[in-house]
Parts: sequence; C-alpha cells; structure tokens
Amino acid sequence: MIPVTVFSGKKIALFGLGGSGLASASALLAGGADVVGWDDGAEAVAKAASAGIPTGDLRQIDWTRISALVLAPGVPLTHPQPHWTVVLARAAGVEVIGDIELFCRERRSRAPKASFVAITGTNGKSTTTALVAHLLRSAGREPEMGGNIGTAILSLAPPDASRTHVIECSSYQIDLAPTLDPSVGILLNVTEDHLDRHGTLAHYAEVKERLVAGVQENGIAVIGVDDPWCAAAADRVERGGKHLTRVSVQRALREGLYVESENIMQAANGAAHLIARIGGIGSLRGLHNAQNAACAAGAALALGLSAQAIQQGLVSFPGLSHRMEEVGRKAGVLFVNDSKATNVDSAAQALACFSDIFWIAGGRAKTGGIASLDRFFARIRKAYLIGEAASDFAAELGGKVPHVVAGTLERAVELAAADAEASEIAEPVVLLSPACASFDQYRNFEVRGDKFRELVRALPGLTPSR
Repeated sequence: MIPVTVFSGKKIALFGLGGSGLASASALLAGGADVVGWDDGAEAVAKAASAGIPTGDLRQIDWTRISALVLAPGVPLTHPQPHWTVVLARAAGVEVIGDIELFCRERRSRAPKASFVAITGTNGKSTTTALVAHLLRSAGREPEMGGNIGTAILSLAPPDASRTHVIECSSYQIDLAPTLDPSVGILLNVTEDHLDRHGTLAHYAEVKERLVAGVQENGIAVIGVDDPWCAAAADRVERGGKHLTRVSVQRALREGLYVESENIMQAANGAAHLIARIGGIGSLRGLHNAQNAACAAGAALALGLSAQAIQQGLVSFPGLSHRMEEVGRKAGVLFVNDSKATNVDSAAQALACFSDIFWIAGGRAKTGGIASLDRFFARIRKAYLIGEAASDFAAELGGKVPHVVAGTLERAVELAAADAEASEIAEPVVLLSPACASFDQYRNFEVRGDKFRELVRALPGLTPSR
C-alpha cells in the first residue's frame, strides 16, 4: 500500500467503493486523512464498513469541510451527465480527483525523481504496460505494475529511487488526474471509443493527450504517430518543450523509432540503427503488437536499458491473457483468445494476423457495427455470432462471409472447433475476437476469455500452449 499523506488531517469524501475505491480509502486513512465513503450500491457500502472504512451518505455531509472528492474512475465525471456527487462537489468549490492523482501528489511529496511510466491509448495499452514491466524485470529492475491493468495503483509499493511504477491509465483515470506527470509517458493511438463518457472524439483525444503533455521536466513522451490525433498531439507536445520520441509502424522516420521488416529501428541525425528484432515472437504477432513493442522499447531506452536487454526481454515476453493469447492446438487448429478486443479496431488487429479464420464474434456492440472490417472478410472462413449483436452482425456479413448465429460461447466453440478441424486447411485458427463489450453475457472481458479458455481446454486431444 501507498499511504497518502498529502491529505493528512483533512476531510476527504470518496465515492465508488469497488476495488480502486477501497484501495484509495485505505491509503488515505493510512496517511492520516479523515475519510467518508459512499456508493450507490448498499452492498458495496456494507463491504467497506466491514473493512473499517467510515461511510456516510454524501448527500448529507457538510461540503464546506471537504478538501477533495475522490471519485472512482467508473463514475461519470462529465458525460452523459456528471454524477450527483460531482454536482455537489463543484457547487461547493471542491476539487474532484481520482486514485492516479493521489499517487502523483504522494510521489511528488515523497520521491519526485522516482521513475514513473504511464501508458494510455485506445488499443494496446495493457499489452504495452505488461511489456514495459517485463523488459524492466528481465533487465534486473524492480517494476511495480498496476492501474487500469488490474492492481489498483495505491495497492502497490510506495515510490522510491529503487522502483519504477509502470501504470496503465484509462481515459477515465486521466480525466481525474489534473497534475499527471510521469517521467515517461506513452500515447499509443487514438480511435473512436468511450464517446458515451467523453461526448466527442475530439474531447476523448484531448483527455488522452494530457498524459504525454504532462511529462515532467527532463521526462520523455513516447507517441505513436500513425493516426491523425496522435500525430497532432506529438506536434503540440514538442512545441510545448517536452522531450519526444515519435514511433511509427507505417513509415520510416527521420527521428524516432520505426518498424521495418519486423525490426525496431532508431533514427537520429540522418542515420538509423537496429534496436531489436520482433519477427517470430508469437506473443508479439501483428502490426498492432509491433507498435506496442516499439513504444515499449522507447520507454525502455528512456529508462536506460540497452538494445541487448530490450531484445532479450522481447523474446521472453509471454504475452497478455485475453489479448492474442494462444490457448492451444488440436489436430493443427490453433485456438486464440482475444477477448480483450472489445471494439472493432481491436478486432481488426487480430483479424490481420491470420489467413484462415473461424471467427467467434459478438456481445454488446459499440457504435458503427462491423462494416469497417470488410477488408478482412476474405480471411474469414466462417463466423460464429454470439450475444446481443449476433443478428445485426449476421445482417452485415450477409452473403459475404458464411456465418451462423450460435448465440452462446459454448455453442460457438463447439461449432468452430468442429468446422476448423474438418476444413483440411493447413493452418486454421479459431479466433475469439468479439469486437464487442461482454456485458450482455459476462461481467467483463476477462470472464468471457476465461470461459473460452476453459471450453477450449476441455476439447479432447487439445495440446495447451502453456
């Protein structure tokens, strides 16, 4: 735990008593703050109270005595409308912040030069976060990994000179961290997502940009420049006087890192040299993972790792659960768990990696459907559609791709496995890459991916990948 001492002796209101909320409350209490927590769910309030966290209805408190409202990242700050606690806080002139902001303030108080890598982007941020931590660990460093990837940031060990905090940041978390100031900030990409919470793509992109715009003096911003939003952000960050490493997987750069023929190259002063080779690394298959690897390499270089150390770390990277995770093989059929592909852009990255795909897709659809995936339809031998989106996806696939409305993941795995095995194709792939959220059938994408893995591993004759 990181005791948050910067609010010692002050009264803090906290809303949202899930995992990160409980961690924030405990960290504030350990640092000497006077905390009152609340949640819209009675069960969450009872759980917090049983854990020793003071609770009380925030509608009834005296807001003039409150120094800050700590909001869980899942609670609306601006769209579709501010949560009622945000309205009360703003009416009283109380700042609204989140757990990332608490970490930033405590780091500045306790160890302002401690290494802090913050990673964001629409797609790839979890893989890149895990990869940066793996590169550091492989090189003998002591990374603390958390944030949006799983472990709440305030549950990690405190910042000090011997540790590097490697933190995945969602747009919701960035929106609640007005003084976010990593020593290394990574912005991978920006495509349409979470517009229900940010209103417009322009506002969503602006929130993402704050992470790299805020890198501390002498820090490094690492920005993928293959989409127009991030390319413009890189220009603004550079004009703002920040040190910048541009990254591209689409073209050679005069300055920065780029990927060419599965090699990560570093260009400077009119010359380029090899940093690492990523060809043949199964856990880093595909152009999207090339971007993840190149951005992670940029962070590693900024933290003083050698090209040799980066290469060794890339080769040994096991990959991330639920993101292009190879579950196993049966009679030549490869089963891949890409449950983390909760939007069309993320699914496109997976579809681009294989030629003969038996595709499991569907769930709770986001805006736009799957029409933009038509360039990959020739790769799909058959689609198995599940969840709320099944009928709409079937209509979009029409006569272009053979498909069946399987309804459930259980039925989809059964049908896809049988069809792939009977296809006599040299290297068939059963790919779960839903292009949808999971909430119609599963609590989250992890539960969905775990179920897929369980179903695949129960197939007779399967050889697990690991």
